[in-house]
Amino acid sequence: MKHVGIVILLLFPVTFLSAQNDIVTHLKKRKLGEGAVTLYQDSRLERLIGKPIEISNTVEDREKQTMKMAGFRVQVYAGNNSRTARNEASAIAAKVKEQFPDLAVYTHFVNPRWLCRVGDFRSIEEADAVMRKLKDTGMFKEVSIVRGQINIPL
Repeated sequence: MKHVGIVILLLFPVTFLSAQNDIVTHLKKRKLGEGAVTLYQDSRLERLIGKPIEISNTVEDREKQTMKMAGFRVQVYAGNNSRTARNEASAIAAKVKEQFPDLAVYTHFVNPRWLCRVGDFRSIEEADAVMRKLKDTGMFKEVSIVRGQINIPL
């Protein structure tokens, strides 16, 4: 009986410490007869694991809580560098927001033209599904998928 108590006392700290390990530490741990996992990631991701995410409603705070990565967007307008092109891009952005309020819409100037792009898609399949929905409305003529930097919420 005395030996059982000593074994329990010796195993308790090991069990307690292993419960505190995060997924990154667990993946990096070498195990007999299994392959090794090497993770290459931004150190900011490791610091975020296990922490609650605070959601804010202001645009500035939401932009701070995103990470940029390569992905796809659907381009619904490309004009020239005139004031009318800017107004057209804004008008098309308003139409997209009206028809698809859950999609992120980006209107910006990339020399030499005004662009209106929609969404933050990690795969081309996701972008293609939204592109088809936009085309089916008949309101948007110049719809295409483009590669670019997208915003991923943290």
